[in-house]
Amino acid sequence: MQTFLGDFELTIFSDGTYPIDGGAFFGVVPKVMWSKRLVPDERNFITAGLNSLLIRTGDRNVLVETGMGSKLSDRMIKVHGQPAQLLDKLAAAGVAPEDIDIVINTHLHFDHCGWNTIRKGDQVVATFPKATYYAPEGEWEHGRLQLERDAVSYISANYDPLIASGQMKLLRGDQEIVPGISVQVFPGHTANMQGVVVRSGGKTACYISDLIPTTAHIDLAWVMSYDLDPVQTIASRKRYYATALPEKWLTVFTHDDARPWGYIDEEAGRLIVKPVTKG
Repeated sequence: MQTFLGDFELTIFSDGTYPIDGGAFFGVVPKVMWSKRLVPDERNFITAGLNSLLIRTGDRNVLVETGMGSKLSDRMIKVHGQPAQLLDKLAAAGVAPEDIDIVINTHLHFDHCGWNTIRKGDQVVATFPKATYYAPEGEWEHGRLQLERDAVSYISANYDPLIASGQMKLLRGDQEIVPGISVQVFPGHTANMQGVVVRSGGKTACYISDLIPTTAHIDLAWVMSYDLDPVQTIASRKRYYATALPEKWLTVFTHDDARPWGYIDEEAGRLIVKPVTKG
């Protein structure tokens, strides 16, 4: 799936899909409500996507998120599967790992940075050998604590080797990565999760990550049970909508396999997502 934003070319590449418990995905929202948007199977699971965004600026190839990757434990594979399709899909589009100049992780949960690295024998090395990686410093510091609430979400092999080698740069707060591409912190899902804001030709797109994981989560209070601070998630969504709606930002949804991007708008007092039109 591809579109243009000013002088930039944006393409969605998926690492595949995985099953996720519908109740966990929608937190306190009753099933009778969320199941009208995403239909669960007999186990109460729905299908979630693993969307990465490739931004071609003309002189750089910037990859936002790297999916679940190929390093899950056998126990995690039993729960989540291991689709591991991102590299194959990039290759099918003529994009080799060596072609990626920059990788940006919105946060360091295993389903967002899994292809940062790969195993080669006894070593863990960068999947994208020429790239500079960027991630929030607070995310790394939190993951190192291995707290009971979310230790399972952090797999150090996805980022520690890159930090040790100097290939990953840790960010503090909002900042520009390259001209036209910046990060903004939107706390809630985690304390330091960042959205990636892309601007070119007077237009704006944002990979909003787990602040709004799918088009089914656009309502302010429809937050995930995975969010460490759901009240802060709501506040961050308000702040995002205050700019994104009037300025007509293209929003990229990290876990929506059916509709990975669209324009959030308000119609008759309710939020909707308008599709990206071709041409």
